[in-house]
Amino acid sequence: MKQSTKDEIKGNLQAAKGTIKRTVGQVTHNSNLTAQGQNEKLAGKVQRKVGQIEKVLEK
Repeated sequence: MKQSTKDEIKGNLQAAKGTIKRTVGQVTHNSNLTAQGQNEKLAGKVQRKVGQIEKVLEK
């Protein structure tokens, strides 16, 4: 599997994990968990974009 594909998959998983953490933080009124979730979701989106850019540059 190409590195770009791995980055996209890891990014998607991290963004999903961040979304879950953020939601749990909101439900439990835990602002720290909400912030962690938002940060993880953003990091996942960045990693997914890196994978997409790598894919374009491979061609």
